[in-house]
Amino acid sequence: MAIVDLYPTSLRLLGRPVLVVGGGTVAARRAKALLDAGAQVTLVAPVLCAPARELADAGLVRWHARGYESMDMSDAWYAVAASDSKDVDRQVAADAEANRVWCVNHSSAQESAAWTPAVATVEDVKVAVNAGGDPLRAVAIRNAIAAALETGDLPLQRYRNNANSLAKHRGQVALVGGGPGAEDLITVRGRRLLAEADVVVADRLGPRGLLETLGENVRIIEVGKTPGHHPVPQAEINAILVREAKAGNRVVRLKGGDPYVLGRGGEEAIACRENGVDVEVVPGVTSAVSVPAAAGIPVTHRGLAKAFTMISGHEELENVPHGSDHTVVLLMGVGTLNRSMPILEAAGRGSDCPVAIIENGFAMNQRVTIGTLGTIVSLAQAGQVRNPAVVVVGDVVRVSPLAPAEIATAYYGTRETLSSLS
Repeated sequence: MAIVDLYPTSLRLLGRPVLVVGGGTVAARRAKALLDAGAQVTLVAPVLCAPARELADAGLVRWHARGYESMDMSDAWYAVAASDSKDVDRQVAADAEANRVWCVNHSSAQESAAWTPAVATVEDVKVAVNAGGDPLRAVAIRNAIAAALETGDLPLQRYRNNANSLAKHRGQVALVGGGPGAEDLITVRGRRLLAEADVVVADRLGPRGLLETLGENVRIIEVGKTPGHHPVPQAEINAILVREAKAGNRVVRLKGGDPYVLGRGGEEAIACRENGVDVEVVPGVTSAVSVPAAAGIPVTHRGLAKAFTMISGHEELENVPHGSDHTVVLLMGVGTLNRSMPILEAAGRGSDCPVAIIENGFAMNQRVTIGTLGTIVSLAQAGQVRNPAVVVVGDVVRVSPLAPAEIATAYYGTRETLSSLS
């Protein structure tokens, strides 16, 4: 048999009788897969291996504890010859041929009337791979395709809805945390949901490049906000999510960072539930931790800081724990540096407490400005620092390989020591 002789198709075996001859592990695997497809499975074998016996003991298959007989083929719609005996398998295949029953002969792939492909299922997509009679090659290809579907690198969007898919998917919203902006820092689940989306309601932050990979029929609704400028109010965003889901669309609300970390995702989830729309929350890599890491700054570090506070730059800072050994991470805090830095300085940190501002974390134009509470405002003004940016205040800034020598040496002792540790 050559690969050109194959005609790929999918069999609907629900409720149909099928025959599996053999009691070994191959027969058990085939029987289990046929049961999963809803077939009525008959096993014929004198002895069963443990997995096959479990199926028989549970009453999932009908077992004839004997050798194969030609009459076993009489009412089968499909047959599997996996007896570990070439003679028996050849007889099963011959009887199947005589009865016009498709049969997989595991003793001889080249003589077999049908082949069993390597199969993977992702959501409601079933992938079946034949590879010229090389099962290991088929498995490797199958795994690669399945992984690409899982990660959203292959399209999963539906173009034709049937009754089953509508019942399963209508009215769904996914609040997806896109991470700090790099396309490869979104979660696998978030990437897959994005590949399935009919509508994407997008912020200005997050992995914007992924929007360019979507199909032409995917609608992108821009609702991005900038500090002090909210062209689409939150109430309207909530209404968009509900409206699009109730129209039968799979909606992804693509947000930067994590939906539940200063992302107003909680409000959006509540709005969906109150309006009878199913909503799923997919966590993202929050910029409060990841963006400092992009500059080599851990928000906690042994001997420097055991805890950190993440807070919006618009919020009050008076109640944040004092001392430079407690890290403060400010999101959306560039516009309020003139107010926030003096407050933190007066709260026991002092003017020499290190500060870092990381703009456009993980992007090609990422920039890091490092100073102290006493100097960072003037440095930011001179460098025309802009949002999106994350501000980190505390001794952990000294760990950054980008820290100036006068700041780093307070922890490392000398710049030579720093070089020896890097």
